[in-house]
Amino acid sequence: MMRSALALPALLLALAAQAASGERIGTVDTAFQWIGRDHDILVEAYDDPAVQGVTCYVSRARKGGLKGTLGLAEDRAEASIACRQVGPISFAEPLKKQEEVFSERMSILFKRLRIVRMVDTKRNVLVYLTYSDKLIDGSPQNSVTAVPVERSLPIPVKP
Repeated sequence: MMRSALALPALLLALAAQAASGERIGTVDTAFQWIGRDHDILVEAYDDPAVQGVTCYVSRARKGGLKGTLGLAEDRAEASIACRQVGPISFAEPLKKQEEVFSERMSILFKRLRIVRMVDTKRNVLVYLTYSDKLIDGSPQNSVTAVPVERSLPIPVKP
């Protein structure tokens, strides 16, 4: 009985450690903590897996202290996004009109940071939205950015 009670928290910590994350670009400390890491703002880069030449930069607050260091703190539901063309744009296959391209756990159980790509075919633009959700009540906090694609390269969209 005691073994199974200890196994669940260990499993949850292992799952949180395996959560996908972007490439860390840098951090800025926002508040000193006596125990554990400081509160900070984390900036990460995410290369769009379906669009060669586009990278999204996401900044988000991260709690520190003992809970934050152990991965038990719930980070704020706020993030900012800026996606840019960083090389020649190409598409391996047609894109869905709208799809989640990144998702990262922000708390051990309930909250995720999500990035959704939408295709504006009329303007030939890739639109990226970031938001966090919480299983219980969601979050209206969001940020949007857009990457225009040259008209000579129409964005292929799945029917």
